[in-house]
Amino acid sequence: MKKQMIVAASALMVMGACQKKGVTTADTDKSYRISGKITNMTTGKVFLDELGEQAFVPFDTATINKDGTFVMEGSVAEPAIYKLGFENQEGIMLVVENKAIEVTADSGKVAQSYTIQGSKESELIKQLNTIMQGMQQNATALNQQFQEAANAGNQAEIQRLQEKFMALQQENQSQLKAFVKANPTSVVSVYTASNILNLDEHYTFVDSMNTAAFKASLPNSKYTKSLEARLSKMRSTALGSVAPDIKLPSPTGPEVALSSLKGKYVLIDFWASWCGPCRQENPNVVRMYNKYKEKGFEIFGVSLDQDKAKWLKAIENDKLTWPHVSDLKGWESSAAALYGVTAIPQTVLLDKEGKIIAKNLRGPALEQKLASLLP
Repeated sequence: MKKQMIVAASALMVMGACQKKGVTTADTDKSYRISGKITNMTTGKVFLDELGEQAFVPFDTATINKDGTFVMEGSVAEPAIYKLGFENQEGIMLVVENKAIEVTADSGKVAQSYTIQGSKESELIKQLNTIMQGMQQNATALNQQFQEAANAGNQAEIQRLQEKFMALQQENQSQLKAFVKANPTSVVSVYTASNILNLDEHYTFVDSMNTAAFKASLPNSKYTKSLEARLSKMRSTALGSVAPDIKLPSPTGPEVALSSLKGKYVLIDFWASWCGPCRQENPNVVRMYNKYKEKGFEIFGVSLDQDKAKWLKAIENDKLTWPHVSDLKGWESSAAALYGVTAIPQTVLLDKEGKIIAKNLRGPALEQKLASLLP
C-alpha cells in the first residue's frame, strides 16, 4: 500500500476544469504557442493541465473553432510535463516550453492518433508513453492468467507466473533505463528516473545519471531538484551502505535494536496489520523464516501501526515469531522516515556485517536470494 499516489507517465489521463494563466504574446522566445486541429471536432474546449506532485493542476484553456482548430498562448517558467485534454476525450502528454508546438489528431481517438511538431521533448514523452502502454498490456495479460491459476488452485502455475512477473518487471526497468540513457539531457528522462524507475533497485544508475548528465544540463529544472532531494535522502540506505540503526519498543515494552542482530543475515520487514498486501505476503515470509532461521537468518519486523492491540493480534494470527518493533506512529514512524519508506510491504536485506545487500525482495526473489546466501 502506498502512502501517497505516485503518478506515472502511462497513467496521466485525468480530466479537470481549468483556469487561464500566463500572458498572450507572439514572442515564442518568451512564450508558448500551442496550435492544433482535431478532425471532426467542431465545438468544445481544450485544457492544459500541469503535472503536479500528486495530480494535474489546471493551467490554461482555449475554445475549439468550428473547423476543429484551436490556439493557446501563454508563458511557462521552465519546460515541464503537461496534459492537453479535450472534452469527452483522452488527453495527450506533452512538454510545454516557450516555443511553438503544433498538434493534430482525429476526434474519437485523440490519444492514439495525435502528432506533435516543434517539440523534441514532447516526441520523447510520446515514446515513453508507448513503452509504458506496452508494459501495462503485458502486465494485464499476466494478471489475468494469475487470477485463473489462483481460482483453479494451481500452485505450480502460480509460482511460474510469479517468476514470469518478476522477469517482466526486470525487463521493464531495463527498457526505462535504456530510454533515460539514450536521452540524458531531457526533462522527460529526469522525470522517468525520479518517478518511474525503481530508485531502490537502480540507485547507482540514477545517481550516476544525475551527477554526469542531469545536474550538468538541467541544473535548475524542478525535476532535477526533486530527484536530487530524493537521492540525498537515499544515500544513507543505498546498497552497500551500513544500515542505520533502528531502536524502538517491542510488543512487550523494552526497546530492541536492529544492531543487536549483527552476525546474521537480517531482513528488515516494514509492514502493518492494516496492510492487505503485507498480510498476504506474511505466509511466504514465515515459510522462509522457518526454513533458514537455523542457518543464520533473522527478521526484524518494523510495524507502521498506530493501534497496539491490532498490531499484536496480527503478529499472533500470522504466526510472526521473529523480533518486532514499532513506535506506533503509522506513516510518521521514525524508522520509516530513516529508510525513506513510502509504501509497504518493503524489505531491506542486510549481510552479517549490517550492510545493505538487497531491497524489496518478496516471494520467489527472497527465496532465491536466501538460497544463494544460506545453502
